[in-house]
Amino acid sequence: MPSPSGTKDVGRKCGKLWRLANVPCHTQRVAASYSFKAGLWRYPGEAGWHFLTLPADVADDIRARSSGHSKAFGSVKVAADIAGHAWQTSLFADTGTGTYLLPVKKDIRAKAEISDGDEVAVRLSLQNP
Repeated sequence: MPSPSGTKDVGRKCGKLWRLANVPCHTQRVAASYSFKAGLWRYPGEAGWHFLTLPADVADDIRARSSGHSKAFGSVKVAADIAGHAWQTSLFADTGTGTYLLPVKKDIRAKAEISDGDEVAVRLSLQNP
């Protein structure tokens, strides 16, 4: 494979970068992670879901990092943790506020002993951004 200079065997491709032929390639993608506090709220309705609204600065960074990688409805896969209780879920774009919503399932709410109106400390990390 030719190197960027056009000569052969001078370097090899290492991810998106070039390296010298005798230098090992060590690339590692580090997932973006975030910590914040947000108020837990319930969507109106008989079987309303509970959500946390992400702060604007966190949402802006996630949007930039996941650009072109979001799924249906602008969702972004994340690992979430509240009070030591972790789960895999997706963030959903909220076009009304320009941020993302984190759904918090009943099992997690019960284990973390949180309910509608509580201020909740959250840790998130992007999955496959």
